[in-house]
Amino acid sequence: MDLQALTAISPIDGRYRSKVQHLDEYFSEFALIKYRVLVEVEYFLFLADKKFFTAPQTLRKALREMMEQFSLEDAQKIKDTESVTNHDVKAVEYFIKEKLEANKAGHLKEWVHFGLTSQDINNTAVPLLWKHSLEFEYLPALLNLNRQLELLAVEWKDIPLLARTHGQAASPTRLGKEIMVFAERIENQVEQLIQTQVSAKFGGATGNFNAHHIAFPKKNWVKLGNEFVENVLGLRRQQFTTQIEHYDTLASQFDNIKRINTILIDFSRDIWTYVSMDYFKQQTKKGEIGSSAMPHKVNPIDFENAEGNLGIANAILEHLSAKLPISRLQRDLTDSTVLSNIGVPMAHTILSFKSIEKGLGKLVLNDEKIYNDLDNNWAVVAEAIQTVLRRENYPNPYEALKELTRGKSGINKVSLHAFINGLKISPALKKELKLISPHNYTGVNPDIV
Repeated sequence: MDLQALTAISPIDGRYRSKVQHLDEYFSEFALIKYRVLVEVEYFLFLADKKFFTAPQTLRKALREMMEQFSLEDAQKIKDTESVTNHDVKAVEYFIKEKLEANKAGHLKEWVHFGLTSQDINNTAVPLLWKHSLEFEYLPALLNLNRQLELLAVEWKDIPLLARTHGQAASPTRLGKEIMVFAERIENQVEQLIQTQVSAKFGGATGNFNAHHIAFPKKNWVKLGNEFVENVLGLRRQQFTTQIEHYDTLASQFDNIKRINTILIDFSRDIWTYVSMDYFKQQTKKGEIGSSAMPHKVNPIDFENAEGNLGIANAILEHLSAKLPISRLQRDLTDSTVLSNIGVPMAHTILSFKSIEKGLGKLVLNDEKIYNDLDNNWAVVAEAIQTVLRRENYPNPYEALKELTRGKSGINKVSLHAFINGLKISPALKKELKLISPHNYTGVNPDIV
């Protein structure tokens, strides 16, 4: 069968293609070829700027236009060459040399890929497309999602909520604060992520500029390599490498994204649980079906889909971060096939962001259920009462409240107030204790802005 959405093996290129197809600008084979061409051309022009040879403005303009207008047909031409050379980067080199010939600059074509090995191109092209995907796709999508959480936290900041620890009723909290827990966790991880610079390898066959140095021994190739990678490409050049990048910083970013995904799995499960507790209803859409057998159901499928996709992403990210930093001696090729999959967890991650956003947009707060759960759990203010009694140096207050409440059913406002009335304390203190309820015993947090 011809490849189309219905025949694709991966759901990323099939069922979910319409939601993540924009990522092909970074992670398709076309994108990788395009970024390889970009690095090769930028290096060629960099050598010209450093007076290794003279490149006329007409040639510079033609090469810039070639990069800007790089097409599927151009990529296919490179693939056709690769079918003969059986080497992907060499095919890119030949493509650019043909462009030089076409622009009457054939005498300069041996400056293309001068002194380089294929990994000088791959280990700059891949970090560059990865950097762009973070800056233009991942971080904007994540920050938009986190902003949605912050807005909901503000909207729900005054909603008291029965907390659950170990699945049991616990000291009340506020719904907005519980949402801010996740917003803050994500914010902390984003700060770590953006502080990690995307690094690259650029230093010849085994990382020592051997060919460069033997051809031009008086040139400071370390300085030139740093300048090209950092000033032209906007990456950080690793100073000591083998033939390939050591991938430590890339692995760090994979682990960072994995932690963010884990936070969102935790969030998705919590919202799913609140839905199951009837704290949230979900808006329905005409024509949609929740169950093929049970007509009444409105399933929290968006949070379930998010959890599933985040899990798939994390499984792949775990392998990437564990495998890529390991290479036998100066290099083996296992990184190549593994590295070609970095777009897969990114796609599953972006897909999960969309699912969570969609699910959040359906939530309708069920105030009545939340209120009733609080009102049916007066035992949770036992902590408050015994703490105030401690303040007053009342004898064994914890034990007294434990005897009253632990494992007991039927604790309500009436029984708790009866207990307070039986305490040998002042009327003013009794009045203070009776003002405490599950609805107002919610503590204090920083303002949610």
